Amino acid sequence: MDPRYLPAALVLAILWTAESLAPMFAPRRRRLSHNAANFGLAAINTALSFGLAFALLAVTDFARSHHLGLLPLLPLPTPLHWILGLVLLDCWQYWWHRLNHRLPFLWRFHAVHHADAELDASSGVRFHTFEIIFSFLARLLVLPLLGLTIPHLLLYEAISLPIILFHHSNLRIPAPFDRALRWLIVTPRMHYVHHSRHQPETDSNYASCLSLWDRLFRSFRLREHPGEIELGLDHWSEREWRSLPGMLLTPFRRK
Repeated sequence: MDPRYLPAALVLAILWTAESLAPMFAPRRRRLSHNAANFGLAAINTALSFGLAFALLAVTDFARSHHLGLLPLLPLPTPLHWILGLVLLDCWQYWWHRLNHRLPFLWRFHAVHHADAELDASSGVRFHTFEIIFSFLARLLVLPLLGLTIPHLLLYEAISLPIILFHHSNLRIPAPFDRALRWLIVTPRMHYVHHSRHQPETDSNYASCLSLWDRLFRSFRLREHPGEIELGLDHWSEREWRSLPGMLLTPFRRK
């Protein structure tokens, strides 16, 4: 296993058990088939990412060898360079996510993620393969401009993936604990709102890791009783769209 996925695998094992013991939403009746489809899609995307990584490595190495991008221009100690690089990546993820909600073409593929009405930790890796490709193409431009490298990206993913699994999990955690955590990171009670069927709620809480972006850019919303949120998207509950082939084909079938 790729070492960057070890923290995520451990978090996933813990969440799998915790979701069974203390779910926020009703226990899932199709949990195994639901998780199998989501992880099947994630496996396809992971295999594709390994192939695309060579192009990203070439572009970032070229930028680094020619001292291109923002970070190399800043006379900062190495630890601050790393911290700033991770913060910049997280800010970029916020705006990329927001753009996926704003542009109809991108939303067509991102909607596969939001169509999951049985939200749990596995939903954190349910993204259409074309969305992964578009994200990769955007990174080909953004990473060199910011002066970020592959090690920055690998460290960011090792940190962000456990957080993403956590805030997608069907886990009832005490409200005071969630409140304290969300001053720093995105939490389940915050992210459930983003998966609401009510569009003003769907179009909020875009952050991946640091919750400050939603506060800073005025897209932060909460629901007093998150357990009452209706998850998913209207007209996306048909059985054929729950399977792995269905998820892959849905963006090409729907208007």
